[in-house]
Amino acid sequence: MTRRWSALLTSALLLVAVACRDAGDSVAPAPAPTAGVSPPSTPTVVPDPSGATDGRFAAAEAVVPAVAVYDQADSTTPAHTLSNPNEQGAPLTFAVLGAQGDRLQVALPVRPNGSSGWIAAADVTVTRHSFRIEIRLAERELRVYNGDEIVQVEPIGVGQDPTPTPGGSYYLYELLQPPDPSGPYGPYAFGLSGFSEALSSFNGGDGRLGLHGTDDPSSIGTDSTHGCIRVTNDAVVQLAQTVPLGTPVAIIA
Repeated sequence: MTRRWSALLTSALLLVAVACRDAGDSVAPAPAPTAGVSPPSTPTVVPDPSGATDGRFAAAEAVVPAVAVYDQADSTTPAHTLSNPNEQGAPLTFAVLGAQGDRLQVALPVRPNGSSGWIAAADVTVTRHSFRIEIRLAERELRVYNGDEIVQVEPIGVGQDPTPTPGGSYYLYELLQPPDPSGPYGPYAFGLSGFSEALSSFNGGDGRLGLHGTDDPSSIGTDSTHGCIRVTNDAVVQLAQTVPLGTPVAIIA
């Protein structure tokens, strides 16, 4: 499946604004528009009822203008609806947890962290992949797995009190390309499906967590952010070229 970003993202880096500056920095203006990025693609497959029994993970990209989300697999009335593209102009993406009949159970990119729901399988295109990411907060280390093999290990900067990086299970929700690759976000910034638990909003954004590069490599390996995960620019380029959207991200205390 080819992932296309059809428009400039008018305020794209607001989603990662919760933690994309040093903890001591003043609030900066919203960044300029940023162009969409296409992460790596994977073959299209039909998910099995258990989600990923072969050790692979399933991701779903919306193919309709709005996706209805249901509380139960057999619900007839949607609990809410998510727009596609999302508010940043990016394609709406989910991590698939399982399937029942013509519905998919998916992790949701909404508050509270850990939310899930059911969507119609016909509303999305599903792909499978073998990547997962571990964020080890105590070690300040990021690990990328392809199956059982560790394919990338990177030091990271993480959240500083009183805005720590929250532990939990998330997924890579979207990929952004800042207008200035040498700026505070580096050449790429992923938005995660989760949010800060210390901030309900930040700099006009909704406090979504980010995984991004930096213009301050000395901050890597320290508690230096408002909650995001910071890596070197070389590391985030490698991630952008390797891992697809929908990749599970486990943040471990």
